[in-house]
Amino acid sequence: MSGVVQGRGLVGLTEVESAAKRLNGIIVPTPLIPADVLSEKVGAQVRLKCENLQRTGSFKIRGAYNFVSQLSDDQVANGIITYSSGNHAQAVALAGKLRDVRVVVVMPTDAPQVKRDGAERLGAEIVFEGTTSVERMKRAEIIAEEEGLIIVPPFDHRHIIAGQGTVGLEVARAWKDVDMVLAPIGGGGLASGVAAAVKRILPSARVIGIEPEGAASMRRALDNGSPILLPKVETIADGLKPVIAGQLTFEHANDLMDDVVTVDDESIRDAATMLVHKHKLVVEFSGAATTAALLSGRVKCEGGRVAVVISGGNLGMPAECAECPAAPLGAT
Repeated sequence: MSGVVQGRGLVGLTEVESAAKRLNGIIVPTPLIPADVLSEKVGAQVRLKCENLQRTGSFKIRGAYNFVSQLSDDQVANGIITYSSGNHAQAVALAGKLRDVRVVVVMPTDAPQVKRDGAERLGAEIVFEGTTSVERMKRAEIIAEEEGLIIVPPFDHRHIIAGQGTVGLEVARAWKDVDMVLAPIGGGGLASGVAAAVKRILPSARVIGIEPEGAASMRRALDNGSPILLPKVETIADGLKPVIAGQLTFEHANDLMDDVVTVDDESIRDAATMLVHKHKLVVEFSGAATTAALLSGRVKCEGGRVAVVISGGNLGMPAECAECPAAPLGAT
């Protein structure tokens, strides 16, 4: 993969900067905090980009609002709909609430309760369908056709990518000599947007996407030369398991990212636990994948300056989630 920008309709820096203007006053410019314990462990200068502190508990509001804010009143007259394992659902619910329009979200039957509750609290109507991204996408398409709703895609759209790219924009502006930026990959919207911003501002900085081994749709797409449907996905990182990468996000990964690396679930769990205990950050498993890549040695960074995107913090409490990394703290 090359860091050289090629054609094919990739999201440009101007689009990311325009998204940042739309998001002004809507999102929280999240902190990029020094991670002293993590830095000592990996022998590098590490800072955490804390999107777990973002509205709705994840980065997703950036892309969702950038998309929804550009729809006309006529387009949203009947409402909007999306399909999501949870974080995008909450983000679209908030974006719809800010525009005062009806929101329907199609979630998997095994969606974490904390994410279901978040979408409902923001006024979304929830429909449950299957356990894979393809199943809920197909259900959303049927409902959209029947009820005249506009679909807000979770990742494979340039407005979504540009909105998520504001994470990279903030990193590049705050840390001008960063050597490497790590971003998690589910469908690839966040990592694509981060690459679109960082590579245009700091072309020498490496951008690396991180996926769970059990749901490596982007890694498989890159190896295959195009997106390929995974027969099965299995990971504790529920926000990182689409069964197929998007076409547009694949093009961004292929042209702009320096690598896409996979990590196992044990490493993700260990990273989430470390972030709670050592850095006092509540991070969901999907958000801990980037830290896991450093701690496990899957990404080498000794002596470098590394920005780690912590994508979300929508983690259930121990009573709801036996694997919750906060459980050793005795939280109830």
